[in-house]
Formats: sequence, structure tokens, C-alpha cells
Amino acid sequence: MRRRIITVYVTLLVAACLGLAVPLCGSIAARGTSDMLLDRLNDTARFASIAEPAVLNGTGGMLEAEMAAYDRLYGIAAVVVDRDGRVVAASRPGLELSDLDPSADPGDPPPEEVRNALAGNRMGADRIVYPWQRGPLIVAEPVGRSGEVVGAAVTASPTRSLRRATRDQWVLAAGGVAVLMAAGIAAAGPLTRWILRPIDDLDEATRAVAGGSLGIRVRTAAGPVELRRLGESFNRMADTIAAMLETQRVFVAYAGHQVRNPLAALRLRVDALSRHLVPQGHQDHRLALDEVDRLTRVCDSLLTLARTEDAEHTEVWEEVGGVVEDRLRSWEPIAERAGAVLVREGGDGVRVRCVEGTLDQALDALIDNALKFGGEGVRITVRVVEAPPGPDGPGHVDVHVVDDGPGLPAGQLARATRPFWKDGGVGGSGLGLSIVVTLLELQGASLTLAPARPRGIDARIRLVTGSRRAPADGRART
Repeated sequence: MRRRIITVYVTLLVAACLGLAVPLCGSIAARGTSDMLLDRLNDTARFASIAEPAVLNGTGGMLEAEMAAYDRLYGIAAVVVDRDGRVVAASRPGLELSDLDPSADPGDPPPEEVRNALAGNRMGADRIVYPWQRGPLIVAEPVGRSGEVVGAAVTASPTRSLRRATRDQWVLAAGGVAVLMAAGIAAAGPLTRWILRPIDDLDEATRAVAGGSLGIRVRTAAGPVELRRLGESFNRMADTIAAMLETQRVFVAYAGHQVRNPLAALRLRVDALSRHLVPQGHQDHRLALDEVDRLTRVCDSLLTLARTEDAEHTEVWEEVGGVVEDRLRSWEPIAERAGAVLVREGGDGVRVRCVEGTLDQALDALIDNALKFGGEGVRITVRVVEAPPGPDGPGHVDVHVVDDGPGLPAGQLARATRPFWKDGGVGGSGLGLSIVVTLLELQGASLTLAPARPRGIDARIRLVTGSRRAPADGRART
């Protein structure tokens, strides 16, 4: 839009400047011609007033002497002709009408100005002398006696000085127009920014809201009426979206919190039943406890999802190997009951700065999925790989959770991180991986799912590394 406004503005500016320059140049040429014409009309009229004896009697000695002096002084040729166009007096010996205009051929008729004067028309010239024209300015005045035209006095003025003066004034006018055009073009950028400032504000606010800053609003106190209305509509839309998201967040947090407390009480009661069970019921008792724990984790995921909408998040330094060791230790009892094997590889001494609890919950979700869908006897390997900083970007740490279960097709892997997605199997809320993605995106990290070799899923968490040494005011959490 900025380019279009500048194009239209510059086009109109050039058209306006040309529309001003062309009439101005025409006016300059017309004024110069008019000034010369007025002066020559007076001189020609004086010659006509004293030319009657020369025309009627052929006695033009005094007239010729005056015309010759005039020619020598001003360089303007002058002749007096009778009504048949014959020269009866001239400022130069042998001067004829055809000699007045060098561009005319010898056989051409008399100039139009002479014909008009012999017809009794008291006009000198009706043309404008432009710089590219070469001919003289011919002025003719009728010579009359008792109301009858008996001849004409004619002057032929060189136009070199007039054309040069007109050209010089045109150059000055063109320079002024060029300066005006340059100033207008130089003002195009600031003027366009001023015009588009409300649109730029709306664009920045839209980008901010799209990036998650729901508190951004557009100023509507100034600007065109149409853009103020558009800004008010945008603000109302942003208010509605913010209210809807806040309502959703509050509902999720409330639901997760309200369900979590009864689940905690239920687990205590189910756990207390172990003293009253017969040996045959211990297996079902453990399954019931596992199910209660799974529901508790679902509630924790709901609470985590609600907390991701908060504006502030606490960041801590975490030692990746320690977090991995801690989570594997927590999942070891469940893995033993499922006949699974948990293996850790690499990761000693690598520190990252991340939102508190992010790596813990991400590993919990990925290990839980691997145990749940990997099948009996699945082998789960948590591998930590550090990449140092290089010319292409900062360093990073990849935490791979690799299982050798049945895996998923590539098309389903691409959809597995969407909320509530399931592969058609039994169990699971479909929220775990989407919550992991949300948590990781809070700090610029990412989760990628890819097929493992020879089978299974390779879930990779990529975290940007910080310094191996935590700052003085912080501690690495292990």
C-alpha cells in the first residue's frame, strides 16, 4: 500500500508541476512577444503616418533617410509599399518584401501581416515567438488617405534577443519547477508514513495479538474517521478474544484443581485398602493405583495447560543429565510392572536455562506415551546430545526419547502433537504431547517426532544451551 500511495502521489505531483510549467512558459513567451510587438507597432505607426507622400507622389527621400537611420540604430528593416505591394521606400537600398523573411521563397506572396494591412486591418501580428522559431517579427500598419488605404508601412524585427530572453526565463522557470518537484518527492516518504501511521499501528497491534500479547490495543483518539472505526472494531475483537481465552483458562484451571483434590483423597483410600486385601487382589489393587495416578497426571496436565497462559514464567538453570536421571528413577517402578526397560545415555554436565518444570513434564509425557503404546517389553532410551555453538547459530541440547515399539506412520507423527489427537487406540486424553509443545515454545524450544530405526518413535526435545556455569545469583536445579 505504501508503494501505491507514493506512486499516485508522485504521479499527481509531476502532473501538477507540468500543468503549472507549460502554461507558465507559454505566458512568458506571450508576454515577451507582446512587449516587442507593442514597441514595433508604435514605430511602424509613425512610419505609416509620414508615408503618404511617398506612396502617392513617389517622393520618399526624407522617409527613406529616417527609415535608414532607424535601421542602423536598431537593426530593424523597414519598407513602405503601395496598395499593389510594390516597395516605394526602404531602409536599405534594393530591399524587397521577400527580403524581410529569409525563410520565404522569392515567388511567395507577401506576408500575411502585409496583406492584412493593405486590407485596412490595423494589426501587427497574431503569433507568439517561441525559442525554436527563426523568422523575424513582421509588423504592418496601413497607410491611408481620407479613409482609403493606399499602402502599408512594414517593419521586420530580428527575434534572436527575444528568443534568448524567453529561453533564459524558461530555464529559470524549469529550475523552480524542478526544485518544487524535488521538494515534493522528498516529502513523499514522511507524508506517506504520516498517512499510514494508523494502519502501521493497527498492523503492529495485530502482529502482537497474533504473537500472544492479548493486552495490546490500538490508539483511536486521532486519525481518519474510517481508521478510528476500524481501530475500535479491532479493540473490541481483541477484548472478546482475551475474555474468551481467560474464561477458558479459568475453566481448565478450575476443573483440574477441583478434580485433583478428590483424586488425591481417593488414592489415599485405595492405598489404605491394601491391608485388607487377599493375595489374589494385589494385582488389581496395583492397577487401580496406577489408574488413579494416571488420572492425577491428566489433572496436572490440565493445570499446566492453564498456567501457560500466564504472562510471567520463572526460568531456572537445570542440569539436563540430573533431570533425566530423576525422571527415569521416578518411572522405574511403573516400567518394571510393564516389563519395560529404561536406559539413559550421555548428558553429564550440560546446563540449560528454561521455564521451571518444562523439561520434567516433557520427559514425563514422552516416557508415559512410550510405556503406554510401546507394548510389553519395550525398550526406552533417553539420550542427551550436546551441539556446541557454530557459525550457523547458538549451541543446543537434544534430548531424545527413543522407543522400539510399533511406532506410527509418518503422516500420523505429524498430527500427533495436535490437541486431543488419537491414533484410534484405547486410553489417553490426547493432550500430553500438545501440552509439551506449548511448554517448550514458551522458551524457544521445540519437539520433533520422527521414526526410529529399525522401528519405534524418536521424540527429540531441542533446547538452546546457556553457559555451563550458572550466574552468581542463580543455581542449577538437579
